[in-house]
Amino acid sequence: MSEQEWKRALVLPHQSIRDAVHAIDAGAMQIALVISEAGRLLGTVTDGDVRRGILVGAQLDASVGTIMNPKPVVARTGELPGDILLMMKRQRIQQVPLVDEQGMLVGVQTLASLIRPARRDNPVVLMAGGLGSRLGPLTDVRPKPLLNVGDRPILESILGNFVDSGFRNFYISVNYKAEMVVDHFGDGSAWGVNITYLRETKRMGTAGCLSMLPERPTLPVIVMNGDILTRMSFTTLVDHHVESRVAATMCTREFTHTIPYGVVNVDHGRLQSIVEKPSSKVQVNAGIYVLNPELLDAIPADEYFDMPMLFERVMQRGLPVGGFPIQEYWLDIGRLEDFQRAHEEYQSVFPG
Repeated sequence: MSEQEWKRALVLPHQSIRDAVHAIDAGAMQIALVISEAGRLLGTVTDGDVRRGILVGAQLDASVGTIMNPKPVVARTGELPGDILLMMKRQRIQQVPLVDEQGMLVGVQTLASLIRPARRDNPVVLMAGGLGSRLGPLTDVRPKPLLNVGDRPILESILGNFVDSGFRNFYISVNYKAEMVVDHFGDGSAWGVNITYLRETKRMGTAGCLSMLPERPTLPVIVMNGDILTRMSFTTLVDHHVESRVAATMCTREFTHTIPYGVVNVDHGRLQSIVEKPSSKVQVNAGIYVLNPELLDAIPADEYFDMPMLFERVMQRGLPVGGFPIQEYWLDIGRLEDFQRAHEEYQSVFPG
């Protein structure tokens, strides 16, 4: 639902029940959203709340706060559409306010939009051309994106998550055992999408394949490594990128690094302190990006070019670059132990 649509349903707590009725009609969602002056969600009012209030003697000129539900069911930013849909079905509600970590209202999710996700025409580039040498000997016979995790190949799970969010236009970069990938996915019709292949004849890096796109897109492009399992919301990512007005967005993931020794602080030969196995938290590159179309012009043709090189070039030009921390499940399947972990976690993370 667009910002313009759900904002028609806003009312302030000092406004009247009559104003709430008008907001319910204007928003066409059978709900009014009561917010503070700063935009914090205070409660909701449905047409049922209005009817019940009138039945117990409430006047239409009374404050909307007298009939609102002060503890409505809400969804949080970053929650996956499938999880929100399940919650709404269990609660038997048709719409749910979307709030951020501070309780600020940022949107409304409706049951109709979740059942039928809006079509997203943004191109999605999935990088599936790597050798996957760290997963040998598994990758001696199959490329890493076609290794099964759960009951399906890694790349098929990635594609399915995008399809469930309304994305339809895909490019898959292939190199190592390319025909196996092409044979599995074909033109994408089995998933109701369009798939075009970017055929690398040499190592192109994580950004070089973008120079092979047949035409420059008109919408921001999502680029994702083909060996990542995640439950993040791709629609939220694209919306965040657009709303932030940046040229490029890099998804990040928190990584905790622990030093396996006691760290000693010595000053002028005197021991000052000992900290046993300290740890620090940093944000690392999560292998998922959104790029404005004009940035593709900065990628050299037919050359090795990595995504960090592109981001450095963009920042050197003074263009704004954003970060998008992933709070949801995320796993880079780069090593055999990661592959085993993916098998162990798959059913709990991707039920059904």
